[in-house]
Amino acid sequence: MPRLNKYIASTGICSRRKADELILEGRVRVNDQKVEILGFHVREKDKVYVDGKLVKPQNLEYYKFYKPAGYITTADDEKNRKTIYDVIPEELRHLKPVGRLDKESTGLIILTNDGELINDMTHPSIKVPKIYVVHINGKFTPSQAEQMLNGIEIETDTGEQKIAYADVTPIEIGTKSSEIQVILYQGINRQIRKMFAKLGFEVESLKRVQHATITIEGLKRGEVKQLKPKQVKELKNYILKVKREYAQSCNNG
Repeated sequence: MPRLNKYIASTGICSRRKADELILEGRVRVNDQKVEILGFHVREKDKVYVDGKLVKPQNLEYYKFYKPAGYITTADDEKNRKTIYDVIPEELRHLKPVGRLDKESTGLIILTNDGELINDMTHPSIKVPKIYVVHINGKFTPSQAEQMLNGIEIETDTGEQKIAYADVTPIEIGTKSSEIQVILYQGINRQIRKMFAKLGFEVESLKRVQHATITIEGLKRGEVKQLKPKQVKELKNYILKVKREYAQSCNNG
């Protein structure tokens, strides 16, 4: 018999941590009884309701998608712009993206209905690496790479000033343009573009090539491909390892 929070997470609506919050807020009912006990176990014949809506476990699906430029990463857009769901096959449009890429950026997006995985991979305290290949206009120097590693102050969409960090490795440096690998552990909107802008560069192209253990390898632009069970297992094991390292660092700190 699964614990109630695990059962709710298996429906894809949220993570186990969020499910705990829903339970404590009195928003969960099992059969005709409101349940506010975190350790409650669900029996096979039980019916679980969240905010009055019946929820059921679903088959978890995992895909990778090569986002083309010109599409925003959302399901609906009030400005009627093109979204990634205009590209994704109709039978997969119930899946949600793990993180975002801005309109002009391209590359890897993981699609899933696993709410817990989405939470783990995007939660700011769990630093899951995202790797990008970036082309900029101009010659990039080692001192600028050090600046990005040590942190550059940028403005967020809400107007807040925040220190942004990036691990940068030059791939090819020219006098008029440079190709650079950038690794991010943060999730600030348009972070890479803003960091390079602070150094006086314009980003000419930006492509995400890897998120955690999943790479863009084998995908054509606009293509969607289901992850193999082995890939899903490796991804989840990696996320578990990162979470354990984070918990250990908190305990040591």
